Amino acid sequence: MTSTLSRPLPASTVEIPAPSGVAALPVRRATRTAPKAPAPHIATAGLQLSTKAAALVLRTARVSGPVFRDDAAAATGLSISTVNRQVSALLKAGVIRERADLTPPGAVGRPRVPFEINTAGFLTVGIHIGYKSTSITTHDLMHRVVGAIAIPTPQDGTPEEVVASIGASARRFADRWVGKRLLWAGVAMGGRVVDGGEVDHPRLGWTGVPVGRIIAESVGLPVSVASHVEAMAAAELVVNNPAEQNQNFLYFYARETAGIAFSVDGTVHTPAAGPPTIGHFPTGATRLLDPENTGRLEETVSDSGILEAAAAAGLDVTSIDELRAAARTGDAVAHDILVERAEVLGRTVALISDIFNPDHVILGGQAFTDYPEALPSVSKALRATSVATQRDVRVARSAITVQQKAAGAVALDAIYADPLEALSHTL
Repeated sequence: MTSTLSRPLPASTVEIPAPSGVAALPVRRATRTAPKAPAPHIATAGLQLSTKAAALVLRTARVSGPVFRDDAAAATGLSISTVNRQVSALLKAGVIRERADLTPPGAVGRPRVPFEINTAGFLTVGIHIGYKSTSITTHDLMHRVVGAIAIPTPQDGTPEEVVASIGASARRFADRWVGKRLLWAGVAMGGRVVDGGEVDHPRLGWTGVPVGRIIAESVGLPVSVASHVEAMAAAELVVNNPAEQNQNFLYFYARETAGIAFSVDGTVHTPAAGPPTIGHFPTGATRLLDPENTGRLEETVSDSGILEAAAAAGLDVTSIDELRAAARTGDAVAHDILVERAEVLGRTVALISDIFNPDHVILGGQAFTDYPEALPSVSKALRATSVATQRDVRVARSAITVQQKAAGAVALDAIYADPLEALSHTL
């Protein structure tokens, strides 16, 4: 009897008896070994509204569901037969579900059964790695935050050890969701992300750190990685009104770091050389900010920079939250520091907006959202600086959860782009 082995096996030496008068001959015998685990799937997030048929149907279920198949065909421009095939495939995969309870009563012929996103059975894991704090979230297929924790970004160890520690925390958090199928993980962070999920982050001193691979091995899921400001822009793209998806917008982020991203026709632009760098932009003269007179944007308006300005002004505060609380309880110096930050940001937004001339400008990050009392100063400085007489400027819808929404957008990117292909990479 013979057998065929599907993979080569290592050999061990045995001795086979020989006829009388002939020396025994050593031969090699194959022995079995355990198969290797498949390599983790790592992707660089595309951050765009996909035109694949399955993606269009899934998006319609997410935006308009419960939706009937003929209405989905009208909304997507697909034929009814194509919609039927995609709905059948997505139902089989479990990412959508039918709502027989919503079937119109008294219909003649085959009943029209609407479908919607299945929010019950699946979750994704989002990780936003910040300079000081890291958020870990779980999201359903509607991009809603189901659970969230925040941990300090580890400051000790090599970059690989830092990422592994974050991955272990994410795994422990994900394990809480018993009975849910985890589909994908997404990582959003500053710096430049290249193919394979490697990250260069000058402020953290990281070069070529395999963030995607380490997180994939830690959480046991496929992983997508993206620059965090671009991911924030993608989160806005996900939640924006579908009628606006063919327009373009500039996303401006400020908190501990400052950055921009640009979306055109449903795609967040990702330059090959990495995200635009604006931290070095000149700020002009300041009164209370930038006590070291660096003249650079990030040192001037970052949370750390604001606290340095507060200390130089003699304020006894140790956190940005304490500074805001002092401003709200009548401390004029604290209020003036936050207003001057708003003025510097408003001027910078105006200058960058004049270069790109977008349909909309979206302001994101806690520098804008956590002290709304200063937003009029942002608006006034923007109008005084910009050459545009009419500019649509909005505050990000995700507001205080912007980092969580960004991580969720990356975690859902592959599923939203090509749901059936993405599911083929999950267990």
